[in-house]
Amino acid sequence: MRIVVAEDLYLLREGVVRLIEAYGHEVVATATTGPETLDALLKLKPDVSIVDIRMPPTQSDEGLRAALAARREVPGLPVLVLSQHVEQLYARELLADGAGGVGYFLKESVFDADP
Repeated sequence: MRIVVAEDLYLLREGVVRLIEAYGHEVVATATTGPETLDALLKLKPDVSIVDIRMPPTQSDEGLRAALAARREVPGLPVLVLSQHVEQLYARELLADGAGGVGYFLKESVFDADP
């Protein structure tokens, strides 16, 4: 599986990349800003993208905006959004196109690596 990981925090980004690769998947790109994320998603059209909501340059919702823009260009592009907060508006925006292939994951929900 070809995956793009978009996360501005180095430690979290590298941890996610290592987990993905440990399970035999390929990280085809990483991104640390909203514009880098949009570029990677549109150029590479990954099987899955893991995108943080808040990213530089504004630290607002750059990652989400990049994911939404990419899905407008590539309908149904699979996106798993990472967030530190429950934001119902963000979830609604992702689900609004009805194309499926979206997920919303709270970073704090990971407590243990054991299944």
